[in-house]
Amino acid sequence: MEIYEAYDLTGCAWSAAQLAGCDPKTVQRYVAIRAAGGNPHASMPRPKVIDAFLAKIEEKVDRSKGKIRADVVHKDLVAMGFAGSERTTRRAVAAIKAAWKAGRRRVYRPWVPEPGMWLQWDWGEGPRIGERRTQLFCCWLAWSRFRVVIPAWDQTLGTLTACLDAALRTLGGAPTYLLTDNAKTVTVEHIARIAVRHPQMVELGRHYGCVVATCEPFDPESKGGVEATVKIAKADLVPTHTNLRAAYSTFGELEQACAAWGEHINGRRHRETHRPPTEMLAEERARLHVLPADPFVLALGEERLVRDDRTIRWGDVRYSVPPGHEGSTVWCRVHGEELVIVGRDLDGDGAGHGGLKELWRHALSTPGRPRIVDEHYPEHDGGNGPKAPRPRPQSKAEQAFLAIGSGAEAWLIEAAATGVPRIRAKMARAVELAALLGADRVDEALGLAAINNRFAEADLASICDHLAVHASAGEQARADESHSAQPGTASWAALRTTSTSTTQPTQNAPTSGKGDRS
Repeated sequence: MEIYEAYDLTGCAWSAAQLAGCDPKTVQRYVAIRAAGGNPHASMPRPKVIDAFLAKIEEKVDRSKGKIRADVVHKDLVAMGFAGSERTTRRAVAAIKAAWKAGRRRVYRPWVPEPGMWLQWDWGEGPRIGERRTQLFCCWLAWSRFRVVIPAWDQTLGTLTACLDAALRTLGGAPTYLLTDNAKTVTVEHIARIAVRHPQMVELGRHYGCVVATCEPFDPESKGGVEATVKIAKADLVPTHTNLRAAYSTFGELEQACAAWGEHINGRRHRETHRPPTEMLAEERARLHVLPADPFVLALGEERLVRDDRTIRWGDVRYSVPPGHEGSTVWCRVHGEELVIVGRDLDGDGAGHGGLKELWRHALSTPGRPRIVDEHYPEHDGGNGPKAPRPRPQSKAEQAFLAIGSGAEAWLIEAAATGVPRIRAKMARAVELAALLGADRVDEALGLAAINNRFAEADLASICDHLAVHASAGEQARADESHSAQPGTASWAALRTTSTSTTQPTQNAPTSGKGDRS
């Protein structure tokens, strides 16, 4: 600035150089740069080795729509006589790609969603459970930003129908549009880039009063809300090294994790609206359509009635279902080698007025080989074996004995199974001891007697005396590996060593012809 000030004052490069204390040529160069509208501090580009090949690089970048890699370009340039390094090529390709994309950048119009209009859904790869793949059905209500994630085993049409029904009933209504990508369960084919909708998806939209729409092929930006939901759900729910989440042992654990994730993500303040999605959903429900009472069952399969024994019949084979669905209607369909059973999710009163949910999957069987799962009968611990007896007192004496505690019940069951004589007299004796010594000590003694099969007349009193001396039965000595009662040969080995050392003959001792038997 001093050079410019001196030149503007004198109008002569020589005089300005004397005032600014620099060379006149420096003044002339700075003045020429200012006259040309340039920056005197910017360095002038010098010629490079790759300048002769820039036209070819631009041609390749334009033909590849900005997708070509720099190492591919470098190989072609070397074949054409380029002697520079690959680093020089990478810099040139990066600069040309940036210039090419600058004029072709996609401009997005800000989308302002309306309440009750759009629901977007998509699928994401879920965690593995027992080396079996799972899927995450993710949907996003646009205006309220409310997210729902439902785990599933596959992406079939029946599973999609069940997940959509459960999601809509979670939201409390149906919007005007359902937007997704062009999966085969939604779009059959494209003709002149026009999506041909799946007939059953059209029927599903009519059933719920929605229009099923699809985005442009290979254009995830048109449903970016649900794409972000899938990304966040996979980052939080799928076990990885970044979140350190433990693997899921059962499908029920994954369902609980998805439900907890939904409560957390929808209950916190959203960055865009500065309000929790649950609060905004309460307002948006006024703009949603009322859901039909019955689900769309065309894609779910055939109806079956759950009997009182918690089984349904499919192909003359009985299949069990989880408890709580007795007398209700479920839907069954065959997927591969499995029978998929779908029913209503149980609500608080157990009436089953919630959304659809996959209840169970059975491997297909043949007549005469029913598929009964023990988990579906938690009140029957014995499985196919005899049911364990449960004491039910019929007299005051029996009530007094069983009131002692659980040890009395165990003693009665074991004594009856063993055929112990005079059980009633021994029960009366136990009641008398409980009145004298206390119910807790007698109950513990009865339990020990049942475990050790001690049902003689004086056994109960003997055990009570032992418990009076010792604090509890836990102080009794128990055999372990270091104190084994199994007979061994260690003592015989010691005896043999002692005998050998005492009877070993000396070097000059005579031996008998029959051998040394001393």
